[in-house]
Amino acid sequence: MTSVSSTSEFHHEHHFKSAEHQYASAKQGIWLFLCTEILMFGGLFVGYLIYHSIYPTVFKNGSHSLDWKLGAVNTVVLLISSFTMAAAISYVQRGIHKLASIMLILTIACAGIFMVIKYFEYTHKFHVGTIPGKFSLVDPSCAAGGKRATCETKISALLKDPKALEANHVHAEEVTKLKAIISQPKWEMFYGFYFVMTGLHGVHVLAGMILIFWILIKNMRRKVGPEYYTVVEGVGLFWHVVDLVWIYLFPLLYLVG
Repeated sequence: MTSVSSTSEFHHEHHFKSAEHQYASAKQGIWLFLCTEILMFGGLFVGYLIYHSIYPTVFKNGSHSLDWKLGAVNTVVLLISSFTMAAAISYVQRGIHKLASIMLILTIACAGIFMVIKYFEYTHKFHVGTIPGKFSLVDPSCAAGGKRATCETKISALLKDPKALEANHVHAEEVTKLKAIISQPKWEMFYGFYFVMTGLHGVHVLAGMILIFWILIKNMRRKVGPEYYTVVEGVGLFWHVVDLVWIYLFPLLYLVG
């Protein structure tokens, strides 16, 4: 299958032998790019597994502090977005531009829902202090000189203040989890992995939203269709990989404990 027809007005670039050659080269290029993306996340996965084996209790407690229900909702949202993206590609290939636009808009909406949920997850963690490195301390400069063990954490300060617990909607069950978290040395390590892995994935979701919006504009202007849909397929492949990465992140971070 190619993204051009013999009667198309689409003209390939001069350094390609034909439109079919350009399409094949573009597909190969996007797959090579996606391989580098998988290698990048793969390195993080390997690091996660290594440190999880060294500090199992730290990662178990950290996992228990995450809201698996929100993670599950985000998983369902991304799975739906994969379907709508695949449907959009199919409609573009068949020249059904109106339905393609609807599917692309739904895909962007799903991505937006995902990011809103992550926003609420992130803000709560910043409020209660379940964040990595020096940022988890009341006084970040306290850790200078290797005196981290004597520094007060934001979690410890929060647990001493009933009004702060109420203001940040920290219920009794979460208090128990927070106490278990700070009972272990190097507890911030889990949140280092959490924020790096989910943050990097979030950047890819934002990039995907921008690319899908770009495709939406091209579709509305009839710049893509049965005669030319290479860019639509490329963006679709990128989006499916973004969804696939989350399928692995969800159980590793939210369910492994």
